This record gives sequence, C-alpha cells and structure tokens, in this order.
Amino acid sequence: MKMYTLIGLDGKPYQSEQKGTFGGYKPDKIYGCFDCPSANRAIAQGHYVQHRVFFADEITAIEAGYRPCAKCMKERYPLWKQAEGQAAGNKKHALQIYRALCGY
Repeated sequence: MKMYTLIGLDGKPYQSEQKGTFGGYKPDKIYGCFDCPSANRAIAQGHYVQHRVFFADEITAIEAGYRPCAKCMKERYPLWKQAEGQAAGNKKHALQIYRALCGY
C-alpha cells in the first residue's frame, strides 16, 4: 500500500494512506491547489520540490499556519489579507478571524 507524507494540524509530518488535497511551500508557508500555475511553473523549472508539503484538507493547512496562495486561491486570499489587517500583527488572532471569514 502506498503511503503519503502529509502535514498535520501541528505542522508536523505524518504518514497517510490518503493523498493530500492541497500542496504547500514550506519556506513561505503558502498552500494552494495542485493545479496552481505559480507552483507548477516553479516545479517545472526545478525549484520548489524539496520544500513542497501536502495537506489532507484546507483547514489542516490553515491550522498548521499556512496562508492561501494569491494565484490559485483567489477567493480565499483577500479574506486572509483582511484577517491580517484586522489582527494587527497577531498571527493567532489573524487565524481566528480568517477561519470565521471562511466559515470554519
């Protein structure tokens, strides 16, 4: 059986029988869709791959401290920016606001 390494709510990797539904870039803590043009362009150029992470779902990416990609998450990214602005630099509070804006 094939196993996949995903990132959990705590930001740590774990093994899963299920593939992830979102990919991320660890250095910038960004998550997005597998068909993201920015991520796929970087991967095609040989970048990004060693820093790629995967999440079971969006809420896990959010809880692990990742933000939505501006390119492929066009509906979510403005909500993230709004949450950041309202939280005045408090990342934990920004996460709470963002979750509320997304309905989580």
